Amino acid sequence: MRRGDRFTALVDACVLGGALRRNLILSLAEAGLFRLRWSDAILDETERTIARITEGKADTARQRAAMVAAFPEAMVLHDRTIEAHLALPDPGDVHVLAAAINAKADVIVTDNVKDFPADPLDAWEIEAVTADAFIADCLDLDGAAGVEAIRRMRERLQHPQLEADGLIRKMEGQGLVHAAAALHRYRTFI
Repeated sequence: MRRGDRFTALVDACVLGGALRRNLILSLAEAGLFRLRWSDAILDETERTIARITEGKADTARQRAAMVAAFPEAMVLHDRTIEAHLALPDPGDVHVLAAAINAKADVIVTDNVKDFPADPLDAWEIEAVTADAFIADCLDLDGAAGVEAIRRMRERLQHPQLEADGLIRKMEGQGLVHAAAALHRYRTFI
């Protein structure tokens, strides 16, 4: 896939809530590997998730503001009336599908793929993929740009600082096994 053919990915709060997944996804978006999309409702959920993970110690409003400032084009506004016509196993996820439809997203990046079965998504030509699969796919599509983006991300990390092998082990430890395997091939460059 050439850069001019970039696809659109709506990223769910369960992916944005964890620091490592969020940093990896945002770094790949910053490198132009895909068009990033989210909604206010997703960012609201992201703030709650970060607060829960950090036991209230993180400045979630500051993190949200930084994300929005870095990716102003990512915000998706949608007519909530479409939600009444959508059905998912978890009704609380309908807003995510509605935002993906409005964004004309190709994929929903979520670690709750069971809540986004193919039947309701197929009608909109949207696929649900895990963060692990998505990151690995980005590296397969444009390894040079993806590795460079992750190298820059790793170099920005302060607490803790991570060497390439440490980053790969941390990814594996957080269930990003396919992404870690894809990155392992390039470890001398990150």
